[in-house]
Amino acid sequence: MAVLLGTALPAQAALPDFAVAPWSLPVSSTELRLNGEASGALLAPHQPGWRGAQASGALLLMPQLRRDYDSGLSLALNGTFAAADPLSRGRYDGDAIELLSASARTGLGTLEIGITDGAGDVLAVGGPKVDPKVSLDDPRTSFYRDPLTGRAVTKLFALRTQVSASSNYAKFVYTSPSLFGAQLALSFTPTEGKQLPFLDAGPDVPGRQAAFWEAALRYETEFENATIAATAALSESRGEHKLPGQQGTSDLGVGARIDYPLNEELRVSLGGSWRQSNAYAFNVHQSWQPSVTRAQHVSAAITDGRWIAGMEYGNGVAKEVGIAALPRLGLNGAQASLGYRLSPSLNVSTGWQRLGYGRSSGTFFHGAPQLKMEAVYLHLNLHTSEQ
Repeated sequence: MAVLLGTALPAQAALPDFAVAPWSLPVSSTELRLNGEASGALLAPHQPGWRGAQASGALLLMPQLRRDYDSGLSLALNGTFAAADPLSRGRYDGDAIELLSASARTGLGTLEIGITDGAGDVLAVGGPKVDPKVSLDDPRTSFYRDPLTGRAVTKLFALRTQVSASSNYAKFVYTSPSLFGAQLALSFTPTEGKQLPFLDAGPDVPGRQAAFWEAALRYETEFENATIAATAALSESRGEHKLPGQQGTSDLGVGARIDYPLNEELRVSLGGSWRQSNAYAFNVHQSWQPSVTRAQHVSAAITDGRWIAGMEYGNGVAKEVGIAALPRLGLNGAQASLGYRLSPSLNVSTGWQRLGYGRSSGTFFHGAPQLKMEAVYLHLNLHTSEQ
């Protein structure tokens, strides 16, 4: 990030004009471009087992080596490298190499091979988020720490309504161009390996998954002044080293969003998403025949120039699996947020979040079957102006 900061505008420039341009090195018809992002959060959680304020943060470097041809063909190598503390590891759980893939883009669509997201994530649609990094749904940064392990409490059951069973396992992804507002994505993930496809079978654990097939369809249109988008996605895989009752993962979800401008500066947004899986708490290694996990998220936001304010609500349930002695897990949360775009490279948000868990048997780390938490936060995000 220090290299990227060297490309910032002069210090005397006004803050609204402050921009960190990506570092770029053109070589003939090939270009090496480096984007980056640094984020930090100050948290004041109120939860059992933890007192006082804390801080969290993450650093991401996103290099791309790209070559464009006169025919319209574009070839690229893309990566995302991360360093983060336990509260800001997001969905990839601390992988230093979060994404690393090669892509080829033509007029017939884009083909991607490597460590990357599946079809369900590529075309995901959901409700508006004031700050996606600290949203109630699929956040990069969580606000609550398990005092026994030091990890985020949400690892036990994260609210994540995108169909993302194949995570960042090495895969093949095809994304079609948009045709009359419709777009299709397909992906195949041979194993849980995080190298090139087929080179690594993944962890040697019971219930390991293989042969993830994913498909997603997105449709976007305009009706009068409103922009409407919707998506549907599904994922199927095959279980390996199965214990009695274990099976392949079945995952499906839908989402929708509508944006309506009231005038040139003011815009209202509303949307939501829903997901169902037989993977207990969305853990693909715990895919059982009698298991059903569901989650839903709805949100609304209003944008006025550089300002955005929003509300979110989400809940989920992972039904008990007697054969595996897994209790029923429930979660319920709400969030109110306010964000401001200080400049093309600097965003800040603040807000309040409430999150609760319950279980049908056993206890959480504080010795009770109910876990209620809330927090206020301040989140700052510095990023290159072109990502």
